[in-house]
Amino acid sequence: MPRFAHDLAQQQAQILMQPALIRVIDNIRKQLDTSQWQGNYEDQMIWPEDTTENQRQMYIQLQQQMEDADPDSYDRLQSQLNQLPQPQHVYTLCLSKGEHEQRIDLWQLCYQVCCTNYDATQVETPLEIDTALFDEEINDIDWVKLDVKAKQLVKKAFEQF
Repeated sequence: MPRFAHDLAQQQAQILMQPALIRVIDNIRKQLDTSQWQGNYEDQMIWPEDTTENQRQMYIQLQQQMEDADPDSYDRLQSQLNQLPQPQHVYTLCLSKGEHEQRIDLWQLCYQVCCTNYDATQVETPLEIDTALFDEEINDIDWVKLDVKAKQLVKKAFEQF
């Protein structure tokens, strides 16, 4: 998990990451529509080393139950889930074109969108949020700027292939 420069940066990242993921995936879809690459997504959970198989199964079961839970049940299930080891979710875009294959870590791409200084090779560098992605007048995300940055980074990723 990346380290943030300060608590405010971490809070801002929590606000931006899901919208960034939405914009990244949408822009990937647009790139795939106009390229020769074929893409599919993989979702992998990396568990802490001491996690038992029983804990893994319980986590998955609770996640599934939460999908259809009413508000009261949801809170109870979330509380139970919080008591279990938490996996790290890795979302990967797998691209293929003929015999060529490429993989893109979607979370790394989202961190590039949300931060001004994200570099996956510099894990000790505290991250700074790109505050230009917020519209202070309306106290919300600037969706146009977020989309433009996501589009540029997705396009750059495809060009590197």
